[in-house]
Amino acid sequence: MTDELLVVRAQLGERAAVAELVARWRAPLWTYVRRMLDAERADDVTQEVWLAVVRGLPRLREPGRFAPWLFTIARRSVTDRLRSEYTREEEGLAQGDVAVDDPVEALVERAELVSALSALPVLEREILVLFYLEDLSVEDCAQICRVPVGTVKSRLNRARRFLREHLEEKGYRP
Repeated sequence: MTDELLVVRAQLGERAAVAELVARWRAPLWTYVRRMLDAERADDVTQEVWLAVVRGLPRLREPGRFAPWLFTIARRSVTDRLRSEYTREEEGLAQGDVAVDDPVEALVERAELVSALSALPVLEREILVLFYLEDLSVEDCAQICRVPVGTVKSRLNRARRFLREHLEEKGYRP
């Protein structure tokens, strides 16, 4: 059964269709959010996304565009979370607090690729995750990020270059 048919059935009030959509997209959505945030925040944001999806599903006008719609909601949720954390961090620093890194997080070693990916600027990381890891088209990435296709292409190019440079610094050669 296609996502489009499941969306239509869900819009008609069939709970099993909603459950099937969630089952299909739970892992890809969490993976996307996890690649943008740490695991604890990813769990919270993913729950927020599913709540927004369930609430917004009756208003989805193009059932065949469920995946881009879902990732648009996820992107907005990730962006909102990062923005609120940066704002709180700046307010704390303005009040004289010292920012402290999470020591547990600092002790955990990650694979070089994950490290390189997280070292990328957020906009470039987001495009790489959507395009390569979520397997979305350039057009879908443009719609999700609300930027022109050319901007997606330039961010992809810049992200590839940043990733290549980072890996070369670590001793990897193409």
